[in-house]
Amino acid sequence: MTTRYRTVVSVLFRTTDALVVGAAWLASFWARVHSPRLGMKEPAFETYVALAPLILILWAVVFSFLGVYHLGRMRDLKTEVLLLWRAHAWALLLFIFLAYFFDDHRYSRLVLLYFGLLGAVALAAFRISLRTLLRSLRRRGYDVRRIVIVGSAATVPTLVQRFALFPELGMVVAGLVTGHGGAVPWLPDAPVLGRFSEVRRVVESVRPNDVLVALASHEMTELNVVLEQLRDSTASVRLIPDVSSHVALGCRVEHFEGLAIIRLNDSPLDTWQCFAKRCIDATLSAIALLVLLPLLVLIAVLVKLTSPGPALYSQERMGLDGKTFQMLKFRSMRVDAEGPVAAGWTRKSDPRRTRFGTLLRKTSLDELPQLWNVLVGHMSLVGPRPERPVFVQQFRQQIPDYMLRHKVKAGITGWAQVNGWRGDTSLTERTACDLYYIRNWSFDLDLKILWMTLWKGFANKNAY
Repeated sequence: MTTRYRTVVSVLFRTTDALVVGAAWLASFWARVHSPRLGMKEPAFETYVALAPLILILWAVVFSFLGVYHLGRMRDLKTEVLLLWRAHAWALLLFIFLAYFFDDHRYSRLVLLYFGLLGAVALAAFRISLRTLLRSLRRRGYDVRRIVIVGSAATVPTLVQRFALFPELGMVVAGLVTGHGGAVPWLPDAPVLGRFSEVRRVVESVRPNDVLVALASHEMTELNVVLEQLRDSTASVRLIPDVSSHVALGCRVEHFEGLAIIRLNDSPLDTWQCFAKRCIDATLSAIALLVLLPLLVLIAVLVKLTSPGPALYSQERMGLDGKTFQMLKFRSMRVDAEGPVAAGWTRKSDPRRTRFGTLLRKTSLDELPQLWNVLVGHMSLVGPRPERPVFVQQFRQQIPDYMLRHKVKAGITGWAQVNGWRGDTSLTERTACDLYYIRNWSFDLDLKILWMTLWKGFANKNAY
């Protein structure tokens, strides 16, 4: 929560992880030397020691990139260990790639195996030990920070609950300051220390380390009164705006020439993550197009043979930031399927479908040309499914936060699709799945969705 807390603990965790990773690497070499040699050549110790600085730097970069040291997240110990293991696995894969493709030496696979297992166990053990030690020290009253909360915003109960759930933060709520000076229904046991007009007296009496100003929307007229009284206070003052009702994807604070700017419902992907996701999309789509080329040609020929008209069909869809693009599909309907009538979704037993098109839609093979959309950058492999602009204008009026789906690139498959929400199913549930994906985006989630897409197959009862 506090800058000093995060700095000290971050340095402690980074130093411990570096020592653990370095020790695990050398211990793995030692274990390899003392294992049955089976006639293999003895690895050179100097070669492995020389790699230690590269390993330390690589692990530090990957751990930082994947948010291992992002202490602002209120995550439990299990979640933290799982994140630590995922980061360790990614770093190990990257190291193997670099070692085998950019170095003349070939390193023992047994050493790499020992290092992967020993490093995972040791990192988790030391992280659990450090967290347990911190929790124990905070519970005994060491370096505890007393807090006074001013206001009754909807975020206050969550703050108080999280302070109680994470005692290692050492944040103890000394009391509340409310507009009327009385207890609030959502925290009946919290001591009320005074009114807004008495903030200075309360702070001088209680002498808290931190004052959290969390005014509700109807209390914002008192903001100047509160901040004026805290102007010369030695306590750290933190302002928590009451924007929770307007946040669907999350918010973050950025600084511009001394000004604090709150960004609401922004994309969770930063510049490097967007670049990495784009590289993965381009690589995998290119490989898929090459591997599936015979199948694509066969389907195109069958489409031409079974019905008059072109093999491919392009349709305007809305993607990232509300921009439109032409999405490709194998044609599964008659050429005059839409004609002069208004756009409409495909219905069960839709007479506009061709006989071969029915099979294509049931198996989702009609979507394969979208690999080209991924390759050229219109779409991603994973993301919310793109919709036609005419439908978007309807849905945005009916479903709250619908347009937030366009904060990331549209995808061939997505969280909604692998959970069965496709075709003529609930738009509300589908949108909820899309927003969940955006809020919780990670490379691991993308990989999970791709695996679920392959594992569950392309056929779906709602695809028609």
